[in-house]
Amino acid sequence: MDVAESPDLQAQLAAAVHALNHASHPSARLAANQWLLGLQRSPHAWALAVSLLASADHPSPSADLLFFAAQMLRRKIQSPDYSLPDNAAQLLDALLVAARRFCLAPPRLLTQICLALAALALRAEGGVDGLFARMPHLPDPALLELLTVLPEEVAQDESGDTGVDSATRCRFARELLMHAPAVLEFLLAQSEKPAAADGVPLHERNHRILRCLLSWVRAGCFSGAPASALAAHPLLTFAFNSLQAFFSFEVAIEVMTELVSQYQELPQAFLSKMPYIREVLLLPALANRSEKIIAGLTSLMCEVGQAAPGLVAEGSNEALSLSDALLRCSLAHCILGIDEQTSKRNATQELFLPVFSSLLDALLFRAQIIDIDEHCTGRVSSIPDGLVQFRLNLEELLVDICLLLGAPAYINKLLSSGWGLASQSIPWKEVEVRMYALSMVYKSFGDVIGSYSKWLSSSKSNIKPLLLFCASGISKSISSNSCSVALRKLCEDASSFIHEPPILDILFWISEGMGEGNLRIEDEEEIISAITHALCSILDKELRKTSLARLLCSSYSAVEKIIDIDRDELLRQNSSAYAQALNIAVRGLHRMGALFSHLAMSITSGLIDDDTISVLFGIFWPLLEKLTQSSHMENTSLSTAACRSLSSAIHSCGQHFQILLPKILECLSMNFLLYQRHDCFLRTAANMIEEFGHKEEYSVVCVRTIETFSSAASLSNLNSSYTCDQEPDLIEAYANFTSAFIRCCPKEAIVASRSLLELSFQKAAICSTAMHQGAALVAISYMSCFFDASLTDVLESPECPSDESRGAVLVQILARCGEGLMFNVFYALLGVSALSRVHKSATMLQKLAALCSLCERTMWKGILCWDSLCGWLQTTVSSLSSEYLRQGEAELIIPLWLKVLQDAASDYLHSRTGDNCRNHPGYMQGKGGRTLKRVIRDFAESHRNVPTPYID
Repeated sequence: MDVAESPDLQAQLAAAVHALNHASHPSARLAANQWLLGLQRSPHAWALAVSLLASADHPSPSADLLFFAAQMLRRKIQSPDYSLPDNAAQLLDALLVAARRFCLAPPRLLTQICLALAALALRAEGGVDGLFARMPHLPDPALLELLTVLPEEVAQDESGDTGVDSATRCRFARELLMHAPAVLEFLLAQSEKPAAADGVPLHERNHRILRCLLSWVRAGCFSGAPASALAAHPLLTFAFNSLQAFFSFEVAIEVMTELVSQYQELPQAFLSKMPYIREVLLLPALANRSEKIIAGLTSLMCEVGQAAPGLVAEGSNEALSLSDALLRCSLAHCILGIDEQTSKRNATQELFLPVFSSLLDALLFRAQIIDIDEHCTGRVSSIPDGLVQFRLNLEELLVDICLLLGAPAYINKLLSSGWGLASQSIPWKEVEVRMYALSMVYKSFGDVIGSYSKWLSSSKSNIKPLLLFCASGISKSISSNSCSVALRKLCEDASSFIHEPPILDILFWISEGMGEGNLRIEDEEEIISAITHALCSILDKELRKTSLARLLCSSYSAVEKIIDIDRDELLRQNSSAYAQALNIAVRGLHRMGALFSHLAMSITSGLIDDDTISVLFGIFWPLLEKLTQSSHMENTSLSTAACRSLSSAIHSCGQHFQILLPKILECLSMNFLLYQRHDCFLRTAANMIEEFGHKEEYSVVCVRTIETFSSAASLSNLNSSYTCDQEPDLIEAYANFTSAFIRCCPKEAIVASRSLLELSFQKAAICSTAMHQGAALVAISYMSCFFDASLTDVLESPECPSDESRGAVLVQILARCGEGLMFNVFYALLGVSALSRVHKSATMLQKLAALCSLCERTMWKGILCWDSLCGWLQTTVSSLSSEYLRQGEAELIIPLWLKVLQDAASDYLHSRTGDNCRNHPGYMQGKGGRTLKRVIRDFAESHRNVPTPYID
């Protein structure tokens, strides 16, 4: 029996593919990957893959195994490291057999087989002609897929495939285009087949035909065709008719766009179809709000305008139809930006005035809210997100139209609709959208106030009307952002006038009017920050205190209502009312957080006294304590807002929260056990520990907190890079908490938590290999924190202290986890994500080398030494398969890395001694540090394209 047909080898292959795709531990995936790479390079790979794909003598393998076999064949054919087998014709026949066998298999398998055929045709002598000679034996689905991918080989010069030079590709393209007429005839025949003639649904077959046509159009299949023949070609008619089919619309748009961009004869022919497109496609799409159709047609029309602007400028009926339909802002800018004589511009502008007048009507119609109750008072529950975005995109366009029509004509057009006739009902949809267009003026004026606030507020008489204008504009969604920014700048620039009662009344009117939840949270925070800034500048101490308390209380009731719902079960069961109450409470908490965040800056500058802080604390904490003990914390938005406002209050009212530390940490940890996807509890606990964790009397509380957090299943399950990829936010919060614990807690807490800290270090090493960049980087940063703390303790106490010191605990953890750390660092530096980790990995390894070098010279040598680092590096490099390393590279890595690590360690230690301590942040600027980073970058760069068999 041939080795490739051995059941044992096939079973090994199946097991390795399964492990690669489904194993949870990185080492299992790495081992499977190494074995598969070795198999891919072996001489048995050709026959084994062919046997799996082309032979029907054995039970059909799994889909993963078949896909791997097809992918392995494609890669061996494409790779310059392998020579094609002598029997390339037999390989071609085998792949064709596989294409016939799996013509109705999952698309990705058939695509891989066809890609292998295309790669073989490119490289084999007479491959194109040989392939086309055998094509008649393929079923239509397989033939369509093969013809689709064949032209794509023409444009593969930048794919990383270095096995084929440009001359060979040019020859391949010429040979391919010789068969273009036959291909176009085949596609035309396919387009004329009746439905389900080959078992494939008609819409799916048409989609495949268009994909294939697109590939050949890009390859130049119509090059040299007469203009008249090209415009009348039946396949163009087929593509144009396919615009009416939703399933094939997008690819039909791509075909038409590609043709228009390549052949200058087509825009004229296309313009003649504009009335049809507008009536049959565009207007129904606008009426139905079909964003996909509108976006596709817009893209195509823009391509026509760019390909033949002269046709549009002639002003024919078709050109005006095109302009009226879709050439919106670009045409307006073109007319307004004409640099030629004014008379020509005015003439052009006059010509297009009817176009833009009707365009304004169309835009207003498109921007209407469809669910306004015409029989009530014009109220609407909400505006769809798509319509909100569409309206935001209209701003610049409406300004252009206003400039073209002139401001009087623009305003007159918006207001002259005969709404005042008593015999007519009021069309609320039309009223609302026209008022929206007018409110653009409000927004623009708000922007002006913000830009010139210092000058405008220099006169006291201007302050009140400007604040009233901002207050009115804030209530309108379109102008709320610009007016809230303007309010902030006015409060900053006119702080000396704020203390007067009429001005304060306006500010409180604004703050107390935000309870309805009509604004964006960001705008509400901007407004509260602005008012807080103004109130903090009040010179009268008592007035300042009562004003800030009143501002805080304006958000109090919103949170108090949600707490009261716990006492009213019927209200809780009303999902709509409950959701609204939650939303209002979340906004209230965000406003409280904004107040305390701004207050922290005023405290630092000495503007706020302790008495004021005590009053605000007395209002805030009892309310928040009740909320954190309620079942509402299950809601992610509410718990996040509560934790954020608590963190802001801690930074502002630090000493007042100190006595509450045990209660707050217990509340946070117990809530985390209840709602383990809410990383906000971890983040807020980290803030508490950073603020108060250094106090020895709280050691027991801190230990209890890390024990509770660590017992959570969500953290216990972070034991593979796969699970790390699923929980990046949780990893970041956990890493921040444990970093704060190590940096801030007393030694007694560190010693008592040594087993939990070791577990956290192991998890961080695993997380550093995650595909999610953020999760990997924060894990590496956490391990660097370990090294920072360890180096600080060893530098301060060269004599090895007892096991009850922080330094001894951390260094012992590093000594036990070093080998796993080194393995995971190398694993993290392999593959496409490696380059983003170079800097942090180099920083961490430099600190590790510095620690080992320092311990070598002190009494710490019994725990950790330079030989420890050498052993970890040797073990890790020897565990890497030769498939990951070039021949002889393993023998070079170890001495090279040890040398640069030693030099980098010297740089670091030099920066941490004597007068050099002031320059500590710049230690990687030394020659050794820079060399280490370059070596690591070179390693990652040279191994970023290491093949991974399951990803294309």
